[in-house]
Amino acid sequence: MVVYSDAEAFQVCNAYALRKGFSLRKGHIRRDKSNNVTQRDFLCSKEGFPLFKDSCNDNMVDKLTTRTGCKALIRFSVNQGVWKISHVNSIHNHELAKPEERQFLRSGRKIHDAHAGVISSMVDAGIKPAEEVGGAENVGFTKKDCQNFLYRKKFETMEGGDAQSLFNHFKERQAKDSKFFYSIQVDQLNRMTNFFWRDDRSRLDYDCFGDALCFDTTFRTNKYNLICAVFVGVNHHRKNVLLGCAFLLDESTESFVWLFKTFLESMGNKQPKTIFIDEDQAMENAIEQVFMGTRHRLCTWHIAHNATKNISSLYANPEFRTHFNKVFGGCQSVPEFEVAWDSMTSKFNLQTHPWLNKLYNLRNKWCPAFSLDTFFANMKSTQRVESTNNVFHQMCTKTTNIIEFVLYYEKKLEDMRLIELQEDFRCKQGMPHLKVISGILCHAAEVYTNKIFKFFEIEYMSCLTVRLREVSNEEGVTIYEATEEGHKRVNTIEFISHTSMVSYSCKMYEAKGILCRHALRVFDSKYLTSIPTQYVLKRWTKTVKEGMLLSSDLDDSSPQGNLKSAQSLRLSQLMHKGNSLFSLASMSDWGAHIVSEKLSEAMKLVEKDIKAKKASDKVKKKNSLSTSGVQDDDQHILDPPTVRAKGVTNKRLKSALEKSKKVAKVRYTLKMSPPNTVVSGNTHSIWLMAVDILDNITLALQLQEFLEKCADVGNIELMD
Repeated sequence: MVVYSDAEAFQVCNAYALRKGFSLRKGHIRRDKSNNVTQRDFLCSKEGFPLFKDSCNDNMVDKLTTRTGCKALIRFSVNQGVWKISHVNSIHNHELAKPEERQFLRSGRKIHDAHAGVISSMVDAGIKPAEEVGGAENVGFTKKDCQNFLYRKKFETMEGGDAQSLFNHFKERQAKDSKFFYSIQVDQLNRMTNFFWRDDRSRLDYDCFGDALCFDTTFRTNKYNLICAVFVGVNHHRKNVLLGCAFLLDESTESFVWLFKTFLESMGNKQPKTIFIDEDQAMENAIEQVFMGTRHRLCTWHIAHNATKNISSLYANPEFRTHFNKVFGGCQSVPEFEVAWDSMTSKFNLQTHPWLNKLYNLRNKWCPAFSLDTFFANMKSTQRVESTNNVFHQMCTKTTNIIEFVLYYEKKLEDMRLIELQEDFRCKQGMPHLKVISGILCHAAEVYTNKIFKFFEIEYMSCLTVRLREVSNEEGVTIYEATEEGHKRVNTIEFISHTSMVSYSCKMYEAKGILCRHALRVFDSKYLTSIPTQYVLKRWTKTVKEGMLLSSDLDDSSPQGNLKSAQSLRLSQLMHKGNSLFSLASMSDWGAHIVSEKLSEAMKLVEKDIKAKKASDKVKKKNSLSTSGVQDDDQHILDPPTVRAKGVTNKRLKSALEKSKKVAKVRYTLKMSPPNTVVSGNTHSIWLMAVDILDNITLALQLQEFLEKCADVGNIELMD
């Protein structure tokens, strides 16, 4: 290969680096006496090692140590302006970026001049960059043509009705991804009422991060005024992760029970450890029925907000607020909470206050002292799910169709997962700067993600303020009393030397998954150089998803390709085990006899399991619409019943002249028995009468559609 400039050489090497999965940077350059280039090296970005003298610089705290001493390079020799490759070392001492991660490699990130000009002009015009290909003079169509195209596109999406389009979309997703899950509930008229869906990646995220959930229903957005219910968790980077979404017709206990059971079914009936919700009786009843092994906790933010309303005069008192904050989150044991509560109520004479008594009855759902032994991922409220709802609310309005919201939800899901992928890539690129050189701290930087390491580092640095006093030491079990500078509370710690097990009263590891400063102080005093394995919670580590396989990781070309790839993988594993077994069994007649018998038994079990699975698949396909009573997938699903929203609507405001017009009462003549019966009323009352008299729901629906079309003309308005 021959090139003729430094820029051309870098471009060629950078294209190779991006294909391989590493970032490139320019290295050493040699020149002759005439200052002409004779040799140029292009290095892996991880070449060399960091300078430790810069580790204490405040500006370097958030930067990663990316250098690993990689020796990979490409060397060019230059002779009379001709650049030729003279040496290549392609061996790297670090993990290369995956294909989906290569977009984050620094040497590959560049905005070209043509793209920059288009983006700048579009931003100045107030339109999104994805909506235009080039300048207006190069598009080749007018604005009206663009609007017509978008209208046709939307019409194609909505063909067959909103609910039916959603059902078709779910079936298409499930055909491409066998692990995609959805469930739709319809009423007696085949109108969609409730539905839930999640994709295969959400199932993987639930397996990793489904131990603590937030669930909220304060968000309504679409023309049917359905209730949007989102399940949100927190991943190993302390970022929100969407685990599933649903729309409900109402907030009844029955609807929540159906949703929670459907959610657990989609997640393999694995129950979370903690679930945060707002104070809602119907929701609480459903949780008690479905999430029986889950700790139910209330949003502390809403309780504090309600305190400003129900005890506003008291809450303005700094002394009362100090006592209230103490019982609200400053107690580490149930007896301590009871003493603090009695002290607060007696001092301010609040023994009969109705709101505080109600709050006290719910104390096990909001006070941390009652749930220190249950993991909750350091969440205290439903603000995570509400912040996610706010993102949807910025895009969706009261006129948004359901299918439009689902498509937007899937797009937002991709954006959130791209952020997680970028954080995973950043964790692989280097180590955080350490404030002090410590074996435990180095181990934490290796296993934890960057975000979790920051939390761990704070606890480790705070252990310097902990003072230990040995109480007893018998048979390898040492008991300490730990106190912090400036605090009166005494924490009891028990350490077992031969297993490195530690138990302590604050129970931070059980609640948050990270060791507290008291336990770290004991480990430091015992000269431990790494965190014991039993105290490294996998959900906070960089490798939390290693070994887990998504269906999309196989072959994205077709569902058949996915199944064939999975089958090939299983066949390869079985053949590998089988060859070893057959070789060992063939050494004796008795071994061959055992293997032959066991293979016959295994064949019978597999055939029986295949028959049972086929029968189960038929039942699932027959009842694919949950408890709706609809058993045919090809049956047309009607749109949800429209619920009139309270407050401001998106309809056109009427002028004063239109408001002053007298509305005439409309009479409808129906041909039924007795003949020529005349009734008057709105479409709903006419429809109910048609159902009662005609006993024909299809005819009644046709009648309702005709009356609504008459009303839509504009000169007829329906009245009771």
